[in-house]
Amino acid sequence: MSVPPETLVTAAGRLLQPAPGTVAPLVPGLRARAAAILLRMALDQALDAYWQRITPSMTRIGKHRMLCLEWYAGHDTARRCRTTWSALSAACHYRTYELPPAPAEIRTRLREVTALLAALGDKPDPASVRLAEDAG
Repeated sequence: MSVPPETLVTAAGRLLQPAPGTVAPLVPGLRARAAAILLRMALDQALDAYWQRITPSMTRIGKHRMLCLEWYAGHDTARRCRTTWSALSAACHYRTYELPPAPAEIRTRLREVTALLAALGDKPDPASVRLAEDAG
């Protein structure tokens, strides 16, 4: 069973900012880390869906799909995706010698993932796909 990326982003937003009047059972740092995990899952699913539409064989290897994204989705989208994915990956890992991620930092990543979902959800420009296929 797969949860849509948008649902994961919504759940991450609720973790970062619980509804007024509710008691949050987790401290802000743990909620931020849990939200980072949900956001990274949403970004991974959006990338899988994007490559499934473009070329299904690309969903098999995670590193290749990031490297080739620039040719298909554009330089800016690929850069933002790499940066966001790396930041979320760092925020997901627990290290005893580091503080948990700040909720404000993860809120920024939430906005970025939301923008990337929209960018990856759009159909690619057919001319750029042809150029990428010719180059590869």
